[in-house]
Amino acid sequence: MMRQEKFDLDERFGKEYAGKYVFQEITWAKRNRIIHKYTKYHPATGQVESSDLVAIQAETIMASLHAQPDSKPITLEKLLGEEQGIPIELGELFSKIVNRLNGVSDEDLRFLLERLDEESRIRLFQSFGFVKSSAGPQGNSLSSQQKPFSNSS
Repeated sequence: MMRQEKFDLDERFGKEYAGKYVFQEITWAKRNRIIHKYTKYHPATGQVESSDLVAIQAETIMASLHAQPDSKPITLEKLLGEEQGIPIELGELFSKIVNRLNGVSDEDLRFLLERLDEESRIRLFQSFGFVKSSAGPQGNSLSSQQKPFSNSS
């Protein structure tokens, strides 16, 4: 059975996002298809030339998202949106849950990091919630705030 994580999100990120969410582990094949969709390889050597890590993370979130509030506030377009996207800390929360469920290991991260330029590494860390964006006002990290959900794995 695929692992699941369920939680109720309060109105911390706005009323539109409040409600029950269910994330479920995805298959190895699905994860690899998502990675390959957004990764460009050199035709002769097979080396990774570029990878859209934000799109990979967004697609992984959507593939893992099995239930959300009836208003369907989470869409791929909103996850990828630069102007009309979801709040940074909400994206970080979803990324952490999905990465935990889908077993993104230290070894996976090392493998990716070795193949990325500095800008791509920063974007990856931001998508995982390890680095705050330098644009706009800085909020408090979730770990220093009251928990916005109750977890029932």
